[in-house]
Amino acid sequence: MTNLSAPPVAAPAAPVTPSRLASKAPARPALSAVTVGTAGSVAALVALVAIGVGLHQTVLIPPLAASAALVFGAPALPLSQPRSVIGGQLISALVGFLVLAVGGSSMWAAGVAGGLALGAMMLARTPHSPAAATAVIVVLTRPHPVTFLALLALATVVLVLVGIVAGRSGRTARYPSYWW
Repeated sequence: MTNLSAPPVAAPAAPVTPSRLASKAPARPALSAVTVGTAGSVAALVALVAIGVGLHQTVLIPPLAASAALVFGAPALPLSQPRSVIGGQLISALVGFLVLAVGGSSMWAAGVAGGLALGAMMLARTPHSPAAATAVIVVLTRPHPVTFLALLALATVVLVLVGIVAGRSGRTARYPSYWW
């Protein structure tokens, strides 16, 4: 006979086990952060193109697009801070010019320059991964040192300044986290 007044008994819950396929990636950023980061990146990179057109020089080089990705996409990371963006790019370019002077322009020398640039940035406490590519570009393209360094300094300052504006929007992490 069944007891009609007793509530039904629920089956025990299955134990929760983490799935091997579960993502450990950070949560997707808010749409407003994506919008500000994307707009800031586009504005900064287009500004570099405009400066280049005005000066009849190439100012936007691929490592600067990667730098923009860090400044606008991950503004709180140490790699994104002004010290690392500006210092890392300039130190790496100098390493590239040094390797170019000693070893000439070759793929071998470019590989050495990229690796040495990392070491120089680590010693200077200015880690910025896109800057290693700047050393490679210097060795492979043999630009005029004064012109290249001046334009690189200008370009990195522009990235940081636009990053500051985006970081004050209240939609992303405040940028910069530190200067020095």
